[in-house]
Amino acid sequence: MSLNLLRWLLAPRTSLLARRIRRTRHHEISSDAAWRLARLRLHPDEVPYRNHGHSPPS
Repeated sequence: MSLNLLRWLLAPRTSLLARRIRRTRHHEISSDAAWRLARLRLHPDEVPYRNHGHSPPS
């Protein structure tokens, strides 16, 4: 099972927001970076995980 399909199944709201973010930025960022950005927007309580070794979305 691909990562994108798994993300759609487990977090459809995050995936839709990531798709919208990527479309509004004219595909300047990767889908993975858009998904991480959407995840942090919808779940701000996960910011500490990003701060501990994960690079911020570009």
